[in-house]
Amino acid sequence: MNLAAATNESLANTSNVLIYSSMAVYTLAFFAHIAEWVFGSRSKVGRTAAALSASGAAASATTAKKAGAGGTAVLERPEVVTRSATGTRDVPDGPGAAGGTFKGDLWGRIAVSLTVVAFLVQASGVATRALSVQRAPWANMYEFSITFTTVVVGTYLVLLALKKNVRWIGLPMVTTVLLDLGIAVTALYTDSDQLVPALHSVWLWIHVSTAIICGAVFYLGAVGTILYLFRDGYENKLASGGTPGKFATSVMERLPSAASLDKFSYRINAAFFPLWTFTIIAGAIWAGNAWGRYWGWDPKETWSFITWVAYAAYLHARATAGWKGRKAAYLALVAFACWLFNYYGVNIFVSGLHSYAGV
Repeated sequence: MNLAAATNESLANTSNVLIYSSMAVYTLAFFAHIAEWVFGSRSKVGRTAAALSASGAAASATTAKKAGAGGTAVLERPEVVTRSATGTRDVPDGPGAAGGTFKGDLWGRIAVSLTVVAFLVQASGVATRALSVQRAPWANMYEFSITFTTVVVGTYLVLLALKKNVRWIGLPMVTTVLLDLGIAVTALYTDSDQLVPALHSVWLWIHVSTAIICGAVFYLGAVGTILYLFRDGYENKLASGGTPGKFATSVMERLPSAASLDKFSYRINAAFFPLWTFTIIAGAIWAGNAWGRYWGWDPKETWSFITWVAYAAYLHARATAGWKGRKAAYLALVAFACWLFNYYGVNIFVSGLHSYAGV
């Protein structure tokens, strides 16, 4: 073994150690986020929300009695006005996972700090993998997975740095990042190797990097959409006079309102849809250089186009009055499911020109 080969192998081993180390730190961040939600559940948020229906009924009865006696009364009680994602209700955003408590907020800050550390360690692992193979670190599914999760976490941290109210994403994000990395290091791991000739192109950097960025942002949009559906159902139940369970009340009341979650998901998907369009165009150009044709309905190309159509349908639905709210949210989840199948299903279960990406 020559010196260059030994150095590359050493770098590959270092990359593996860094990825496993990042998983250990993400696990600590996961437990810190759990602590944030647990301590936040002890706040007054849940109890106040649970008492709203009873408080409103009692206040109305008292007012009626006093008015009937010829007197007037002014009662001070929480005023609750609700709004759905389509603009018919108006409720404030919740205080976040910490529930406005000091201990909850402290654990939340610890969780974010641990996530920053894990991100830096993981990013170092991805960079070291790139040095070991001397190319872009996303030529197979293992490399794509570790890079994808790095970009997901990086995007989340950028939103936090911009003072956006997104800390509620922390727990589901860290959970899914751990799952994805677990699959990557067990089922998808591939030793460092050089590229097949078709991948030797600058378009590897352009096409795949933009696909990773889009996937990371679409993932965050999907998390917001799922939570929107739960929160909207919760608000609908309150508006109809129902009484949600204590657990649902404790969790849902700390999230942003359904309208805020819906707006977050829509804006983040709409902002990066043009980049997904560019990703497909860049892939077509690369295909023309590598295979002598721009489009051949290869399974990966087909599902990339299906994903594009699904997101286009979602954005169109948001502009159509009858398809706002929950209907549009379901379309957004279908679109992200298409992206996931393109990521996992096509590479693992379907043979095509992209099969060299390997597992």
